[in-house]
Amino acid sequence: MTTDMTEGRIIPQLTEFTIPLVLGNLFQLTYNAADSVIVGKFVGDDALAAVGTAGPVMNMVILFISGMCMGAGILMSTQYGAKKYDQLERQISTTMLGGLAFSAVVAVLLVLFAYPLLNLLQVPGDIIHSAAVYLRIVFVGLVFTFIYNFFSNTLRALGDSKVPLYFLIISAILNVMLDLLFVVVMKWGVPGSAAATVLSEALCCLFCMIYIKSKIPILCLGKKWKVFDISILWRTFTYGITSALQQMCIQLGKICVQTVVNVQGVAFIAAFTAINRVDDFAMTPQQNIAHATTTFMAQNKGAGKIRRMKRGFLSSIILQAVYTSVIAVVVFVLSRPIMQLFVSDGSEEVIRLGVSYLQLIAFMYFMPSATNIIQGFFRGLGDLKVTLISTILNMSARFLSAWLMIHVMGGGFECLAWANFVGWIAMLAFQVPMILTRWRKETELFEK
Repeated sequence: MTTDMTEGRIIPQLTEFTIPLVLGNLFQLTYNAADSVIVGKFVGDDALAAVGTAGPVMNMVILFISGMCMGAGILMSTQYGAKKYDQLERQISTTMLGGLAFSAVVAVLLVLFAYPLLNLLQVPGDIIHSAAVYLRIVFVGLVFTFIYNFFSNTLRALGDSKVPLYFLIISAILNVMLDLLFVVVMKWGVPGSAAATVLSEALCCLFCMIYIKSKIPILCLGKKWKVFDISILWRTFTYGITSALQQMCIQLGKICVQTVVNVQGVAFIAAFTAINRVDDFAMTPQQNIAHATTTFMAQNKGAGKIRRMKRGFLSSIILQAVYTSVIAVVVFVLSRPIMQLFVSDGSEEVIRLGVSYLQLIAFMYFMPSATNIIQGFFRGLGDLKVTLISTILNMSARFLSAWLMIHVMGGGFECLAWANFVGWIAMLAFQVPMILTRWRKETELFEK
């Protein structure tokens, strides 16, 4: 099931690798989308707002874990491309053991400090209890989040993006079914939605481990699963922390924008929750193309194939352009029906706010398609500092512009789209000179 990306036709390889990533992440997003749609439709706007305000804190923690696993995955891709299998096995076991301990400790701390975190976000008093309950239940399942992210990134590092997809499909279907059971039938409200997410994710991990044990020989380490090398853990940490910090910066920026939104009222919060879900679905495939580029770059870097790395990057740009052209039209044309999915009848104010944002942001999606592909290029080369700095610039500019346009200038909901635009401009202003310089250096290296 693994794929050696150092040989063969590039665009078919990238496409074949990207499609399962896209589908897998879209099913992953149905966790949050199902929560939002079902809670908003059957519990109400206050419940939708509670789930929305809990989302940034939850996602920040999950993205930190995902970022650490992503950093470890880049190391694994390079080791796999270089055919260093003994080193790869030690990397896998050490990452697994260290990650389990870390996620367990963090889960306990987050359960204890859920209310202080929400107070920092200025969550309104009438929804803070529901938001805290939602967070605490989700954090109980944080170990399952790590296990799935670990196996997913490991398999992708080895060129297999299909197996994680299969189990995410099963888990997403279970999540929707359990949401309907707990929220609609049993009337458990927000806690029921959180419980459905945790239970479906736990089952996803179980299915994934059973399959790996029987079908993926390279990951059947036996007693080697007990290998824990502190030097490897430290190298993984120093390598992965940059990727993790980048992921956290993205979510921290969203949290800062959320604080701007939270003082505007429940309708503003509910609309912001809905459009964030839409943006996630629209931009996830762009990120997945970039992740495919990362794996491709890392494997070929390990194999020393510089010319092939550059051809892969250009092929990724083509894929980004085709996808973004399609999604821009879809979001613009279907903005109102999309918003109607998230709210109950009579919530016209929430729909109006969401449509004003979506029709503006739709054709701005070309900008993150460019930033994402450049991020994938630098991740694959192991230059994670560039991705971190550009992300910090992006989120800082986004928050400051949102605060100025809404709080100082008194702008409306559509200012959130313009804030995104300013953030992407800041990111590209840093990235473009960096990639031109690196491209020239790689060309000179190849010519030598």
